[in-house]
Amino acid sequence: MGAVDCDTVAAVTEFLYREALALDERRFRDWLALLTDDIRYEVPVRVTRESLADWELSPTSRIFDDDRDTLEVRIQRLETDFSWAEQPPSRTRHFVTNVLADPGEGPDEFRVSSNCFIYRSRGDDPTPSFYSVARKDVVRRTADGWRLARRWAVFDQSLINAHNLSIFV
Repeated sequence: MGAVDCDTVAAVTEFLYREALALDERRFRDWLALLTDDIRYEVPVRVTRESLADWELSPTSRIFDDDRDTLEVRIQRLETDFSWAEQPPSRTRHFVTNVLADPGEGPDEFRVSSNCFIYRSRGDDPTPSFYSVARKDVVRRTADGWRLARRWAVFDQSLINAHNLSIFV
């Protein structure tokens, strides 16, 4: 791991904050514009296993395993009346913390780890959902600004307390 200068870390952190704000304000088209064409958005399934098990994240099962095309389809669906899982729409608040940036594959690419705590409420339901998520991102500096090239995120809990999981992490 090499050093990343403070200005770059600050810029990457601000990018993650703005990305979270777009999601919280349900500006999904703006969020999609923050993704690269080769985006990979992956959320593996966490499983509960005995203490000496070789893995606690499923090597094959995914909650989400999306590219740009499938993310666009998900957003198109949210823009229609056929998104029953989001009727009424979720209200989310993403709290992004512990941002660390390391050099990536190229001079304008950075491997970024962060924690994200998501508060989600829906309609008049008095019981919100809370999600704690560890994220490993690849963030790329482009001529058009910062872009998310990869998101690998894992929920801390193995049992998700929700009727559906139609939000973005």
